[in-house]
Amino acid sequence: MRRQSQCWMKWQRKTRRRASEMIGYDELKPRLTRSKFRSRFHLSEADRAYLAERGLSTIRGQAKKIIRDRLSAAHPFNDGAQTPMRGHAVFVAQHATGCCCRGCLAKWHGIPEGRELTEDEIESIADVIAGWLTDEAGDLSKIPHTPDLF
Repeated sequence: MRRQSQCWMKWQRKTRRRASEMIGYDELKPRLTRSKFRSRFHLSEADRAYLAERGLSTIRGQAKKIIRDRLSAAHPFNDGAQTPMRGHAVFVAQHATGCCCRGCLAKWHGIPEGRELTEDEIESIADVIAGWLTDEAGDLSKIPHTPDLF
């Protein structure tokens, strides 16, 4: 048992990165597709329609707000269970990209638990989520939506 914990600690030290060193979605994508759990998440037609109607920049802003509200604290309330599996495209993307709780952020992105997220880390997480949403949504031009009036 001691050997396993030593290996785990070495892996954690090795995978910790500064926000400027966080890997982007394109580099993370092969690991995510190999994960049985992460690769089962897909956008519903309602999520795709919402994304087409609101636009990626609006959804990215909502993602940053969700990250700040639910994940940015050093010890978030209800950590490990604070992100629903459905209900918003960002929630689905968080699970698909390993951005759903502080444990997953540590495992998949090397962001250590027990401290607040920096603004750069929040931006990087939002970039990963936006990358997955763009990749998963595909061509949204065929989805009917109301154009912006203002």
